[in-house]
Amino acid sequence: MRILILKPSSLGDVIQALPVLRLLKKHLPASDIFWWIDSALAPLLEGDPDLAGLILFERKRWAHPGYWPEMVRSIRHLRAQHFDLVIDLQCLARSAAFAWLADGRRLIGLDEVREGARGFYDVVVRRASFHTHAVDWYLAVLQQLGAPVHDDFVWLPERSVVAAAVRSKWPGAGPGEGRWIALQPGARWDNKRWPAEHFATLIRLIARENPAVRFAILGGPADLGIGESIARAAPERCLNLCGRTSLPEMVEWVRRCDLMVTNDTGPMHVAAALGKPLVALFGPTEPDRTGPYRRPDDVLQLELPCSPCLSDRCSYARPNECLKMISPQVVRERIRARWHI
Repeated sequence: MRILILKPSSLGDVIQALPVLRLLKKHLPASDIFWWIDSALAPLLEGDPDLAGLILFERKRWAHPGYWPEMVRSIRHLRAQHFDLVIDLQCLARSAAFAWLADGRRLIGLDEVREGARGFYDVVVRRASFHTHAVDWYLAVLQQLGAPVHDDFVWLPERSVVAAAVRSKWPGAGPGEGRWIALQPGARWDNKRWPAEHFATLIRLIARENPAVRFAILGGPADLGIGESIARAAPERCLNLCGRTSLPEMVEWVRRCDLMVTNDTGPMHVAAALGKPLVALFGPTEPDRTGPYRRPDDVLQLELPCSPCLSDRCSYARPNECLKMISPQVVRERIRARWHI
């Protein structure tokens, strides 16, 4: 059986969709499963043991008419695979259109009332409720296929070559070489970011009490400046990795760390998938829908009249109050009470 999963982005969404792949492969071990993914995220899944291959979505390139012939060739390649089953977990018009153009024997997609994506599907999978977690919504696809849903799978298998490269590039990152806390200060929305000065204060609080703890500051190239400002809180104890790791290296760094303090962003879902202790700082978003899966006690969120607003722009009288008012001392107490760091 040949299966195509469409979940091109974003990082967190791809991580949350991986249980569909794992359980499909367990249910149909002889199947060949392919994944349609944004080329920027492809390194995350390259060489995955459950995938027969990746099909790249060149989102930025294909926005320009000059690259449309390349897009047409990709569609022809999709159709030539003769998929038995196509699963669209993105539920946007473009993903639904590509899923339909793949011309599989059966097309299943999620029911999201936007862009008319559902009109392309043979079978529509509804979200059980507004608060249904994204992972559970994705897994509801398996119920349509008669595939059992359980927890007997490895969400993110270790990539030993990448782990060895991390230890080589950053001495001190190996097992038994001290305790590390991962900090994730970036996020796609500005109003999902806990203030950088709060991260810096948290470092000072922990560093005074725990001389053996070090801090790995994670993020993309755009977070480099934030990472530098946070690292100045304790330069000898901080490693600013913003813009310096590949996606697989970031995953292995999270695996290496003992704990993560994070905004609501992709690496948070990596930590949850790896079973890492974490403090997830939530403001405008709804943790029941997109928080660390099945770990509500790892979320810190204030109760404000406007929260969660689900908006990328804050309109509250005191901007970003929902995150600013979560103090570093409160986060420190959460860490001390639960994980003894």
